[in-house]
Amino acid sequence: MSVVPITSADLDALEISWFSALCSDDYAYLGVPDGALRSSWDHCRDIVLTAEQQGFRNILAPSSYQVGQDTLSFVAGMAPLTQTINFLAAIRCGEMHPIMLARTVATLDHMLKGRLTLNVISSDFPGEVADSAFRYRRSHEVVQILRQAWTQDTINHDGEIYQFSNLTTDPARPYQTNGGPLLYFGGYSPDALELCGAQCDVYLMWPEPKDTIAERMKAVHARAAAHNRTLDYGLRVHMIVRDTEAEAREYAEHLVSKLDDEYGKLIRDRAHDSISLGVAHQAKARELADKFGYIEPHLWTGIGRARSGCGAAIVGSTDQVLSEIETYQKMGIRAFIFSGYPHIDEALHFGTRVLPQLKTCSLPHAYGRVPATTPPTPLGTGDRH
Repeated sequence: MSVVPITSADLDALEISWFSALCSDDYAYLGVPDGALRSSWDHCRDIVLTAEQQGFRNILAPSSYQVGQDTLSFVAGMAPLTQTINFLAAIRCGEMHPIMLARTVATLDHMLKGRLTLNVISSDFPGEVADSAFRYRRSHEVVQILRQAWTQDTINHDGEIYQFSNLTTDPARPYQTNGGPLLYFGGYSPDALELCGAQCDVYLMWPEPKDTIAERMKAVHARAAAHNRTLDYGLRVHMIVRDTEAEAREYAEHLVSKLDDEYGKLIRDRAHDSISLGVAHQAKARELADKFGYIEPHLWTGIGRARSGCGAAIVGSTDQVLSEIETYQKMGIRAFIFSGYPHIDEALHFGTRVLPQLKTCSLPHAYGRVPATTPPTPLGTGDRH
């Protein structure tokens, strides 16, 4: 029995995703810049191609104003190079005019033939510090406009920030039907939970003790239930898996063996989410961990010493990692976004040891969003006006 009612209660498979380090986030030793692992087109492309070859079902393409790849440009470049893997593209609401964002999403969705999912972000723009409540109101409006663009013939919106009247949705019709691309969302404040409960499909969480995760699921479910909705739930967490627990723990120590904590703080502080409530919770987890950095027997918080955002890793043998995933699945988690350092190497470790033993799925396909043939949209087989 899951912690809360979930949309995909009858789904016996998991969406197992990996992460492409678009924002200067790949290391052989945490906090030690390595030119061979820079966020270049070649390197980020190769992470995705490795993940697809291993059988991962989705790839998170993050967004931040750091040296690396622009998210939507990167996804567009990868579309003709991939066949099966989905792309979870991060979109910072308000960064692009919402109507033009809707058209961009439709273009990408057609290029990928329905292999597009979206991670809704409400953080500050580069060089801007905006009131949190305002940022979430802006995100509400952006998502409302996107959903109209994907499900209706016209867009009519009279909001605080955006106003549109009888605007045709023809240029913004996506490849996916029955609601368009799935919306993934992570956030901890009351405004964040309201946005997710009212508008989104998958609530993403960062690693914390399982009791804390269960309480977080209950809180966001309460907001969804107030809108007569259910959600699916996901966990974004790093991964260190080896043949034995001792080898995995040894590698965890190896990762931070050259870390200067002052430089690690600099890395954390330069991220756009560095002052968010979620990051504060990750810091609290590090404070509560034991002297080796473990807050649970297989949850190691050492990653957060040199990374903002998701700051902990599941560490263990193949069987231990599988047991952890099974426990989360029983809680009601259906989507996992894993990563590890270096990202290509750890994708291979997980892909060869753990992934073959998991039944996986693509959530857009499980939701019935991806049509069997090209849809009758203006970018598909529809009439040209």
